[in-house]
Amino acid sequence: MQHSKTQDTLVGLFVASGIAALFYMALQVSNLGTYTSNDSYTVIAHFQNSGGLKVKSPVSVAGVRIGRVSSIRLDKDSHESVVEMRIESQYDNLPVDSGASIYTAGLLGEQYINIDPGSSEEFLHDKSVLDITSSAIVLEEMIGKFMMNKADGK
Repeated sequence: MQHSKTQDTLVGLFVASGIAALFYMALQVSNLGTYTSNDSYTVIAHFQNSGGLKVKSPVSVAGVRIGRVSSIRLDKDSHESVVEMRIESQYDNLPVDSGASIYTAGLLGEQYINIDPGSSEEFLHDKSVLDITSSAIVLEEMIGKFMMNKADGK
């Protein structure tokens, strides 16, 4: 009888640790498990198409995460996607002529913003707007263009 209780306890611990591991993985995939600092500034970028970019998507420079996307909204006048990013204040030396591009990373297709630093001697500050942007590549549009070109070529 004692052997059965020990075995049941071990199985219970194994199942509980499996559930905890799945919970941890879910937090990592959804970007909810990361600590965000309040010491940051906002940078704004306008994109023709923000694709599958989401709030809390990473913002990086040279592969180093420097911030997160804080909001995505539609500009009613220009019909462009307006993306606000919170950049950690320790990265306050980004030139004002930097560019922003939306890329896809990983097997799950998570999209992120990569900032390419410019060469200006002036730096981004709170509420700065990035003028040089490159929108997300939408796979469906690429396939549609390819198919239309093939159909026109016959």
